[in-house]
Amino acid sequence: MQFDDDAALDTSEVQDVRGSRIPGGRATVGGGLAGLIALLLGLFFGVGPDNLGLSSGSDSAVATASSPAQVQSSCRTGQDANTKEDCRVVAVVNSVQDFWAQEFRRRGGTYTRSPTVFFSGQVATACGTATSAVGPFYCPGDRKVYLDLGFFDELRTKFGSSGGPFAQAYVVAHEYGHHVQDLMGTLGRAQDGRTGANSNAVRVELQADCYAGVWAHHATTTKDESTGRPLITSLTEADIRDGLDAAAAVGDDRIQERFQGRVTPETWTHGSAAQRQQWFHQGYRTGDMAQCDTFH
Repeated sequence: MQFDDDAALDTSEVQDVRGSRIPGGRATVGGGLAGLIALLLGLFFGVGPDNLGLSSGSDSAVATASSPAQVQSSCRTGQDANTKEDCRVVAVVNSVQDFWAQEFRRRGGTYTRSPTVFFSGQVATACGTATSAVGPFYCPGDRKVYLDLGFFDELRTKFGSSGGPFAQAYVVAHEYGHHVQDLMGTLGRAQDGRTGANSNAVRVELQADCYAGVWAHHATTTKDESTGRPLITSLTEADIRDGLDAAAAVGDDRIQERFQGRVTPETWTHGSAAQRQQWFHQGYRTGDMAQCDTFH
């Protein structure tokens, strides 16, 4: 995956709070067994950590930015995105949101942009206070994506993903799939408290995978709104394989087998490795969000 070296990155779409002190509330999930349980239940969960029963933070708590924010000073161009991990994530956020803004406009709607918050350790959100153990997540309370960049190392070392830049892009695009669902009113279907292979929770997650694939289909043709040129200039089949591999690595069956030694489909919240790959590929192959109806 390559970015246009001369493109200007829009760092206003990322809030860098790494190293900040967290106001209000306290996280109830840490390392060890509690962190593992949180990870098993919450990885890529479509909503904030309070829905997992793992947070005692105040609903009014919000993340506060560190000063100076690292990405504001170091992530300026596509060349930075080609050489620095955090800048690459900024560029992916820009590309994903450019695509959905244009797609909503094409369909006669309006896309509301959502910032991604970079944090380390723990963060306070409108959905409560969370630690890095819950993995990347989207909070509908403040319509923000939350991401500890250290997760990308864990995706490779703990979950067996091949890694690579597009594996990271898949994670980001999946979370923005939840934002799209939130704007369209479908995200709430996951919050009926049910689990299992055919639950709404799983269907919501698989749809977010499909939406990530839809973006990937259009990534190299989506024009940056400031330059009129695509921000992403190259996306190879090897990149897509890395994305599919990441999708499989976070399938419920793979995670349960790795950490529990057994597979229990009745507790699934995200879908199997095969399902996650299938729906990402469905979006990538068709490029059509109308083909992402996992509820049908």
